[in-house]
Amino acid sequence: MSWFESLILGLVQGLTEFLPVSSSAHLRLTAAFSGWEDPGAAFTAITQIGTETAVLIYFRKDIGRILSAWTRSLTDKEMRRDQDARMGWLVVVGSIPIGALGVTLKDQIEGPFRDLRLTAAMLIGMGIVLGVADRLAARAESGGRHRVAAPRKELADLTFRDGLIYGVCQALALIPGVSRSGATISGGLFMGYRREAAARYSFLLAIPAVLASGLFELKDAADGGHVSWGPTLFATVIAFITGYAVIAWFMKFISTKSFMPFVWYRIALGIVIVALVATGVLSPHAGESGG
Repeated sequence: MSWFESLILGLVQGLTEFLPVSSSAHLRLTAAFSGWEDPGAAFTAITQIGTETAVLIYFRKDIGRILSAWTRSLTDKEMRRDQDARMGWLVVVGSIPIGALGVTLKDQIEGPFRDLRLTAAMLIGMGIVLGVADRLAARAESGGRHRVAAPRKELADLTFRDGLIYGVCQALALIPGVSRSGATISGGLFMGYRREAAARYSFLLAIPAVLASGLFELKDAADGGHVSWGPTLFATVIAFITGYAVIAWFMKFISTKSFMPFVWYRIALGIVIVALVATGVLSPHAGESGG
């Protein structure tokens, strides 16, 4: 991997990690459209350490409170009623599905799941799901002539059942094209949570899974020596800087705007990929060029 490739891929990772458009799909597609080798699941996992570091800094006050309360709740039963301590346990519970499936499906994640035809299907399918969830949430919030506006849930209303459902939604993002934020935010909207609440929990929930995945890939790459360390670390730094700016923008955006621009973008991109693969311009498999 060249330094120029790492710069572009780092920017793509940072720009798309927190948007409901699938960063892993965009890394795969950027390489395919440019005629580069597929950066691979290891590169994706390692550069995500950069974007998750941006989350740690942006939400540092929330995370500090949660970690402090959760740690004390390990020995103090009374602390387990504290909202921040509960959030810590909810993040732990929500991380179980992706942790279990990530280990079980490691070979599929690095192989068959990176097929561009599957990526296109997930972009379109999950785009439709996000669109439906967004429309239903908007309708519930606004009410109508014969309906009273329904109050939306806040993070304080999060239950262990809801946390586990969020976790299952997050696990779907093991397939490129799904989008971690897109899947978890969709799940939150369907369960009745406000956009901001769904997005905030989505970002907090991703921290243990993404950091664990990245550190695991770091160890695996160090043992196997199959990663271009200089360019990969450079891309990780670029992803951190870009990702921090995107978080700040996205949290403001969703407070007043709909997710529909992302929905139409996902569907359009998926259709373009299907067309390019069908005509032989792109190969659906990693490391191959089109006709």
